Amino acid sequence: MFEGLSEQEARAQILDEVEQYYQKYHLDKKKYHCGDPIHYASRVYDSEEMKNLIDSGLEFWLTAGRYTKQFEKEFAEYLGIKYCSLVNSGSSANLLAFMALTSPLLQERQIHPGDEVITVAAGFPTTVAPAVQYGAIPVFVDVTIPEYNVDVRMLQEALSEKTKAVMLAHTMGNPFDIRTVKKFCDENNLWLIEDNCDSLGSIVYIDGEKKYTGTIGDIGTSSFYPPHHMTMGEGGAVYTDNPLLHKCIRSMRDWGRDCICGSGEDNRCGHRFDGQYGELPEGYDHKYVYSHFGYNLKATDMQAAVGVAQLKKLPEFVKCRRHNWGKMEKALQSVKDKLILPKALPDTEPSWFGFLLTCDGADRKKIVKQIEGNAIQTRMLFAGNILKHPCFEQMREEQRGYRVVGDLYNTDRIMNDTFWVGVYPGMNDEMIEHIAEVIIDAVKSCK
Repeated sequence: MFEGLSEQEARAQILDEVEQYYQKYHLDKKKYHCGDPIHYASRVYDSEEMKNLIDSGLEFWLTAGRYTKQFEKEFAEYLGIKYCSLVNSGSSANLLAFMALTSPLLQERQIHPGDEVITVAAGFPTTVAPAVQYGAIPVFVDVTIPEYNVDVRMLQEALSEKTKAVMLAHTMGNPFDIRTVKKFCDENNLWLIEDNCDSLGSIVYIDGEKKYTGTIGDIGTSSFYPPHHMTMGEGGAVYTDNPLLHKCIRSMRDWGRDCICGSGEDNRCGHRFDGQYGELPEGYDHKYVYSHFGYNLKATDMQAAVGVAQLKKLPEFVKCRRHNWGKMEKALQSVKDKLILPKALPDTEPSWFGFLLTCDGADRKKIVKQIEGNAIQTRMLFAGNILKHPCFEQMREEQRGYRVVGDLYNTDRIMNDTFWVGVYPGMNDEMIEHIAEVIIDAVKSCK
């Protein structure tokens, strides 16, 4: 098959055949036909992702390599931020972002077990899990409806002498009131982590300046799981403008080591065997010196290769999400007396992850059952109230490990009354219109 071909020519031939394979076997799978199931989210891709994946596989470097470097550089450029570290999932990104703040290098601002982190209970568990697992104390405040984000009026009441950080997600692509939260953090010398896993591409205007969510606080995180704004299968990113935080993030991502050499690289600094670290013997190999208790959270280069192709499509993905969301909002105006429609804050441009609906005088269980019965996927707002889940059972019984400020009224309402449907870029107007029609019918028949 490859007789007389150079390696480069053989690779080009393989990738050309991948293009043909995509055209023959994948294009038809992506076409919607009336009556087909409509998923809440899905991968949107073409032959470029497949060719990049095969190209990386043929290289067989496997771990982080050239595609990883390219993705980190281009993703940081997209966001307008200095440092990006690719990791193996959005949950790992949240873990790494939080654990970076426990580094002794941060001195008096280091988070210790027993210190407090302000957050919300209406969200995804891995926004909260790193603090719980480390022994920090999450302090839960309520959210607002129909924004589904932190009620900033509760921040001051949640503050204590033990507070060290605020860690919040921009819910479903809708930016929280980051101007107020950032001001609160600055005034009280608190770290701010933006969980941006469901909101990549969302924009906030601050004093007229365009800023992407995830870049305004001290650290931002993203997820590249298939339903998200872009995908590489599994994957995530941690990003910051702070060089010291970047150093902590990279060290903890890469086993906690002190060395900054990349995979397969030796002696970048030129001092691999002449340093003195801790109580190690002088000249101990710097590649095996550990300044943190870390992990191995790197993604593979094959994942990064897919991400490089996806990133080129991200602006169009975001545009499609906004279009689909706007069309859904317009179509559902006739039932806004029974369903509370979502709302964004002024001076924001959300990159919507889904269309959130809260039942108001309607039965969510019946409505969702009818929608699902029409082959349209729905989802809850993740945990609803994370404190009600089995993972908190022992902590609830022992009344330890967390603190609640206020009554979490809206959080519980979300748990009981809220659901959402998709607006991902693979949807067209016909699909959006069909979803809206089914929702309207469900509301009218479930009175």
